[in-house]
Amino acid sequence: MRSAPRTSAANRPLGPRAQSARRRRIIRRACHPPVGPHRVAGERGDALLVRLAAPPVDGAANDALVEYLADIFARPKRDVTLLSGHASRDKLVAIAGVTPAQAAGILGAILSRQ
Repeated sequence: MRSAPRTSAANRPLGPRAQSARRRRIIRRACHPPVGPHRVAGERGDALLVRLAAPPVDGAANDALVEYLADIFARPKRDVTLLSGHASRDKLVAIAGVTPAQAAGILGAILSRQ
């Protein structure tokens, strides 16, 4: 079975941060020990790297990620859904009410300030 050909970032209209109209792949790397404010730390491949101050214990980091993304995208927490990766560093998150163009603009502004 052959896999579909990969497209380069240049061929994707919204860049590597936007997978679809409502999904963003998020990578969270836990800080050991957790210190400092939550922040977007850059990109890793087609994923966004987010550093969280919350420890990965009892879902605290997942809750912090949802709250942080809701704040970044100016959406209520109920619009941010963790689709997969509940017990992993790699997360897939859906954000309702944000278009790919809006997401690209918001993330581009955040990443350009680094």
